[in-house]
Amino acid sequence: MAAAAGVHGSTSAPSDVAVLPAAAPGVKLKEPLPSDRPAHAPPDPWKAFAATAERPPGRIRRGIRAVGRGLIHEYAVVTYIALAIAVALTWPTLQYPLHTLPQDLGDPARQAWQIAWGGHILLTDPVQLWQSNAFFNEPNSFAFGDSLLGYAPAGMLGEGPLAATLRYNILFVLAHALLLIGSYALVRQLGAGRTGAAVAAVAFAAAPWRLAQEGHLDIISAGGIPLALAMLARGHGWSMRRGFRRKHRNAGWAAAGWLVAAWQVSLGFSLGLPFLGVLGLILLVLLVRVPIRWWRRPAERPVLGWRLLVTDVLGPLIVVGIAALIALPYFKSSGTATATAEIKFFSPPLRSLLIGPAESRIWSGAHAVPRSSLTWPAEMSLLPGFVLYALALAGLAFSIWTLWQRLFLLAGLAATIILTLGTNFFDGKWTYLPLFGHLPASLGTRIPGRLMLWVTLLLAVLAAGAVAEFVRRADHWAEQRIPPWPGPWLRTATLIPLVLVLVEGWNSTAHPVVPDQPSAMRTVTGPMLVLPTAELTDQMTMLWSTTRFQEIANGSGGFAAGRQADLRRNATTFPDQASVDYLRTQGITTVLLLRDYVAGTPWERAGDIPVDSLGITREDLDDAVLFRLTQPTTQPTDPTQPGQGTSPTQPGQGTFPTQPGQGTFPTQPGEVIPGQTLPQPGAEQTFPTPTFPTRTIQPTVQAQALTK
Repeated sequence: MAAAAGVHGSTSAPSDVAVLPAAAPGVKLKEPLPSDRPAHAPPDPWKAFAATAERPPGRIRRGIRAVGRGLIHEYAVVTYIALAIAVALTWPTLQYPLHTLPQDLGDPARQAWQIAWGGHILLTDPVQLWQSNAFFNEPNSFAFGDSLLGYAPAGMLGEGPLAATLRYNILFVLAHALLLIGSYALVRQLGAGRTGAAVAAVAFAAAPWRLAQEGHLDIISAGGIPLALAMLARGHGWSMRRGFRRKHRNAGWAAAGWLVAAWQVSLGFSLGLPFLGVLGLILLVLLVRVPIRWWRRPAERPVLGWRLLVTDVLGPLIVVGIAALIALPYFKSSGTATATAEIKFFSPPLRSLLIGPAESRIWSGAHAVPRSSLTWPAEMSLLPGFVLYALALAGLAFSIWTLWQRLFLLAGLAATIILTLGTNFFDGKWTYLPLFGHLPASLGTRIPGRLMLWVTLLLAVLAAGAVAEFVRRADHWAEQRIPPWPGPWLRTATLIPLVLVLVEGWNSTAHPVVPDQPSAMRTVTGPMLVLPTAELTDQMTMLWSTTRFQEIANGSGGFAAGRQADLRRNATTFPDQASVDYLRTQGITTVLLLRDYVAGTPWERAGDIPVDSLGITREDLDDAVLFRLTQPTTQPTDPTQPGQGTSPTQPGQGTFPTQPGQGTFPTQPGEVIPGQTLPQPGAEQTFPTPTFPTRTIQPTVQAQALTK
């Protein structure tokens, strides 16, 4: 009984040991078999079939696995898709990337020259960065517009107009891809799902208003703004849906965010100055919220940590320091006067937010009549997309964001719209002018409509909340089904908003052929003036100069409008004694007349006029006429000499040129020409168009060029 009681009373036996049943009185229990093999016994042959420990992978195998995981990571897949969508959105930019430019041959040609100059001078003489080869004798001429300095490393690759054109087209497509990647990363970090973030990214990158800006790489290159904000939010462990999470802080991501912000500012101040203001607001929020959280929640101290705190001190200092260094030549340039008159001229009306640009394949014809009522349609056709409007409106009532977050987004949307209207909201006295009206015109803040970037971003966040909520409810409803996942039709329905915003961003952007570089531009040195000269043709001349970067008096798209107008006016009668004397006083020793481009200009017969009495020499080249002005004048000017009469205004010197943003006023901030009148809304305008010889580009030509 005692033995039986001992067996039944034992409760501490291990769970893996079987409890023997109670034996009858007087019955001897059998002893259990030994679990260990006796020391003198031979080895067990069955051990050969036992499991052995797996050998840990070496460094090479671990590296290959890490690379493989990186190639299929979410953001790697997003990058692949973004590149493909960017090629589609900008097509046919990459069809003939060596021979065409998007939208027109004005600003794209000048900006291709800017990138080439930045790379060239940083490799040869960085001290002379701001003293470009164009606008001869004008100081700080590289500061005549957004410098695109952040693209200078790309400008170090290749030389000549072909390389500059190819480089520009590649950067143009990559800028669209960065718009997609940056906005996707930001909305994902805020807390939306993949589908909602994809819709927001496409709506932000393919907004119809952006099609009117395809000729301005500095405006298209805005992808660093949402990307920097996404990195900063991730580095501080913050999202809209989950709030602040201390365990998700990462000083590395925050540092990357500040560096991306500095790079974005280096591209230009048109978008950089408003972005600096947003970063300042973020720092202000941190300065207020962090001490409050530290005081109210002692258990969560420290709030940021010393690494993140150091990053948030050094990061803004780096951004502001880079911005200040770049801004110095802008304050020294000729565009230091304020641009209040131009701000008023470019301020769009409220109805412009419903008008699509001429480059939109969907809304170009439908909005032709309302677009004609705008003073400057290229900068006032600000439609972000009717699909985006609908999704954002739905996001106010149906969203993953909380009610207070939606109200905050709505307030931010109202504020950015008011700023976008410029002086059309109570004359801008308490909105746009106090923020940007007192700044020098050279900083490029004269066009309020470009703040549409921030309106589109806030609309995209609201739209992402609605799409993400729809996807969440679809998944919840599918859990009740068998099998418990969404069917193909339901999955397709969640992608309809993505397809709609993509279609609404379909472009009809022109891609004109870049004229061949005259062979004389590869051999003649400066300082020289290239004829014909006009607002539009000078930008192509700047692109042609990227082989030798010789000093040229030609230049366009900057803040030297008065000086360039004087130059063209005095050179209209060339060659005659007055024009020769004027060019000599400007330090110009050579004039290059391009025969293929002088038809219909005041210089159509300049290559055939005798110059013996002018003290200059003339040399006929294959495609040009070269005039040397270095020989002193030996006899007085004959007043009856051909070419001394008054000539009609050359193409490109009208009040408003063909391409928006290239006129004397309002293109050149702070330079108002006396007696100039602004066009009235709806008035028919005629613009002189420089003639470039046209040529047909065949695929074989491109293949041969690429082979070379």
